[in-house]
Amino acid sequence: MKNSNNDKAFKVLLFLSFLVSSLSFGQNTNFKVTLDAGHGGHDFGAVYNGHVEKNIALAVVLKVGKILEDNPKVDVIYTKKTDIFVDLVERANIANRADANIFVSIHCNANRNTDADGTETYVMGMNKIASNLEAAKKENSVITLEKDYKRKYEGFDPNSPETMIGMTLMQEEYLDNSISLASKIENEFEGLGKRIRGGGVKQAPFMVLHKAYMPRVLIEMGFISNFDEGNRLDSEEGQNEIANAIANAIIGYKNEYYGTGGAETTEPKPSQRNSESSAKDSEAPIKTKSVTESVDNRKVAPKQDNTQILFKVQISASGKKMDLQPRNFKGLNNISVDYGNNVYKYMYGETSDYNESKNLLQEAKAKGYSSAFLIAFKNGKKISIQEAIK
Repeated sequence: MKNSNNDKAFKVLLFLSFLVSSLSFGQNTNFKVTLDAGHGGHDFGAVYNGHVEKNIALAVVLKVGKILEDNPKVDVIYTKKTDIFVDLVERANIANRADANIFVSIHCNANRNTDADGTETYVMGMNKIASNLEAAKKENSVITLEKDYKRKYEGFDPNSPETMIGMTLMQEEYLDNSISLASKIENEFEGLGKRIRGGGVKQAPFMVLHKAYMPRVLIEMGFISNFDEGNRLDSEEGQNEIANAIANAIIGYKNEYYGTGGAETTEPKPSQRNSESSAKDSEAPIKTKSVTESVDNRKVAPKQDNTQILFKVQISASGKKMDLQPRNFKGLNNISVDYGNNVYKYMYGETSDYNESKNLLQEAKAKGYSSAFLIAFKNGKKISIQEAIK
């Protein structure tokens, strides 16, 4: 009888422990960051003057992770913490399984022109600028080192990044937030006195970013083929400098979109999505409120015909609501805002003329919005710029 009572008591304690554990897990709203060190194992990446990309990337990732782990509201997930080879698609899967809020892949650059220097920060996109495609080709070629890569990546040719167009893409859904994160990283690099190549955030079809269902960026920290920059990247001081810059940008992004607490959000988690449903989501009409103020802020601009193509310039995306006053947007007027998924997207201007939209884009960049980009709408539904031009 005594043993029976003991068994019952043990079972009750076990149940209570499970219940407390489950409740604690359910309440964990920490901001989750997946860090990915480029290359690894038998894939050395670029090698110049004794500098090995895989070693530098891993060292910086571990340093970034250590800084972030000091924040009790941030959880860090690593695609690897040692010098091993991980398939590109598996890196994204690790982030998806963890329901990460962002994915950051860290690399070093290299060029036959040893004078080339500076940093580059990429987001997932189908930009056909030759230099961007070349960068993607270089990083995507890693898949040829994977077992059975032709079957795994059927239909994709690493030497022709454009073939990714035929695959399921989800670049639109996370593009705004990815650009915001990338911009913060570049701003931190600029504060270190580093050269930002190309003058802003770049888009390219990187396979490692393709399957990560969250805002994601790929960072080229600098050129190890450049004698001075390579030495700096391969030094403890240089790596700490870069790691602090990346960590500061990540914390800045977290604080802007999720506040100084945890990552409390009602957005569907990445693991609840699949590539098919996400592709459909990115094509769905934007169900948001849009408010446009006129130049003198005294009257609302006339309503546009929704049947025509409209171009706007997205200048920023933020978790904060701001008054649509020129003083809040570096003097720009005719600002509109779309709100959805806990993000306010601020846009400048509105025109049905593509050439005029490019002028608006230049105006926004001249005001300091270096990462501004064009977006297009048809029948109140967001469409790609390529489709709008057609």
